[in-house]
Amino acid sequence: MTSQNDKIISPQLLLEAYSEGFFPMANSETGEIEWYSPNPRAIFPLHHIKPSHSTKQILKKKLFEVKFDTCFERVILGCANRPDSWINDVIINSYINLHHLGYAHSVETFKDGELVGGLYGVAIGAAFFGESMFSKVSNASKVAFYYLVERLKEKGFVLLDSQFINPHTKMLGAIEISRNQYLKILKFAIYKTDVKF
Repeated sequence: MTSQNDKIISPQLLLEAYSEGFFPMANSETGEIEWYSPNPRAIFPLHHIKPSHSTKQILKKKLFEVKFDTCFERVILGCANRPDSWINDVIINSYINLHHLGYAHSVETFKDGELVGGLYGVAIGAAFFGESMFSKVSNASKVAFYYLVERLKEKGFVLLDSQFINPHTKMLGAIEISRNQYLKILKFAIYKTDVKF
């Protein structure tokens, strides 16, 4: 749909793709944008996500200051800063643009005034599509994740998409469901237009 020679994926294409269960990732070797709709699909069952005892202690101690949407660009750059990243310039520019339009959001964790972790994703209706997270210090992204979960529950979201499952997301509580089941939840979620991040 787009190539490494394009500087941006149009917001309309991104929003339509998410609404139909697809999301883009750049091939780390070629830079080409590839589109995915995994089967099974990983999600976080919002109302069953609970921090472990040790994470509860970390949250209670308030070791981090947590903010929303104050430095989206720095968060996505932090997520991209790793070997073999699927987040290339096209992805970065596209999601910064989506952020300016009010669809892409970030959760940021600070320690002593310094950005040390966070995550970003896309919100459409009552669906939040988690994209990536990063951490410079232990537990920084984990704290951002639990703040995200609480915010989504407070705001009435019904879907937190994790896309693919991996050891980290599984540890946070991600589960896999069939694509058909996912698309049913997605269709319901994106039409709840009264829900705002």
